[in-house]
Amino acid sequence: MTQIQSESGSDPGELRIRVNGRFDFEGHRAFRDAYEQADGVRRFVVDLSATDYVDSAGLGMLLLLREHARHHGAAVAIAGANSAVERILRIACFHELFEMSRA
Repeated sequence: MTQIQSESGSDPGELRIRVNGRFDFEGHRAFRDAYEQADGVRRFVVDLSATDYVDSAGLGMLLLLREHARHHGAAVAIAGANSAVERILRIACFHELFEMSRA
């Protein structure tokens, strides 16, 4: 089961979106709601530290967030992906589209 949580980040203007479990189509509405309802965000951080699986729908949701952020003059970073999830992101060349960090 996918759980999406959002909270203010450590910096003003940052929104942290945490994906727990599988990052797949099941969480699309909650993921979209997390960023579309946020105002004044300059940086979105997608926290994948509790994510154990990402499929093409999850990758698509990241791309939609990227477009939303670009339209609003914000940046997107991906944080905390385990080695299996990071491998999927790198195969999809997402390391070229997003700032990625382990923490």
